[in-house]
Amino acid sequence: MYLNSIAHYLPSIVIDNDYFLDKNGLTDEWIFTRTGIKTRRKAEPDENANTMAIEATKRVIELNEYPIEEVDLIIGGTYTPYDTVGTMAHVVQEEFAVSDVRTVSISSACSSLINAIEIVEGYFATGKAEKALVIVSEHNTGYSVDTDEFAGHLWGDGSAALFVSKDRVSENDLEFLEITTQGLANVGKGTTGVGLQPLNNGIKMRYGKDVFIHACNYMTQITKDILKSNDFSINDLDMLIPHQANVRILNNVVEQLGIEPTRVISNVERLGNTGCVSTAIGLSENLDKLKKGMLVCLTVFGGGYSSGAALLRV
Repeated sequence: MYLNSIAHYLPSIVIDNDYFLDKNGLTDEWIFTRTGIKTRRKAEPDENANTMAIEATKRVIELNEYPIEEVDLIIGGTYTPYDTVGTMAHVVQEEFAVSDVRTVSISSACSSLINAIEIVEGYFATGKAEKALVIVSEHNTGYSVDTDEFAGHLWGDGSAALFVSKDRVSENDLEFLEITTQGLANVGKGTTGVGLQPLNNGIKMRYGKDVFIHACNYMTQITKDILKSNDFSINDLDMLIPHQANVRILNNVVEQLGIEPTRVISNVERLGNTGCVSTAIGLSENLDKLKKGMLVCLTVFGGGYSSGAALLRV
């Protein structure tokens, strides 16, 4: 299975930490010291998860070797949907008039990108699809509560889109060596660690310490596992792109893995926590650094809980 192309979209509004002083009483220094976040992007009033997904798709179409009409599978991932009936995947299908394709939207919190790619792998394996479009989009600021001193300042918006094929299309394709995910709802605070009940006060970080501990440990472990199962060590890894929750989690994962920080991608200072889009943005922003033969790993952890990893070779 191959990654043919990837692109991302970020809304134009930039929110810095000073914005939150009057909202939840937190200073720029306090926020940055504890999260590593300086700024984040916020969707315009007329933007949402669906419109941002469309924008990312427009960008990836321009980069791809084949037209979107050749796609026979569309998977969308988000935990901040604009509509739970006219879902993101279906809206993208409508926007680009892609006929007779399997179309599915999923949610596994911040793990949704890897879950979506694994679903693509399943469709390919059963012979029901050969070319897929995966879109991930988060409208976190539409659900977050700015006055919440525990989590209101964490979130940013954005989207990304990827073309994935069963067979190699171009010499520039990245090969998926393995995709793996696991549900962890029975671990720690599981389904209550982070919550988003749309009818009940937006995104809540109820048990931040529990989320921190398990995010660090499971992103570390699943990275080690996927490397080992493919006969690689951490020394073989050229680029690690972890979920961008906050800098303390990133630093902890780096320390546990024993990987040089120069090989680890971080965009959390500029973009905040962009949910399941964060690793896709990280890859999209750093494609120009990749050279033939390099090994790249995406590793994620989502509230609920869940984790996942994808190992790619350039």
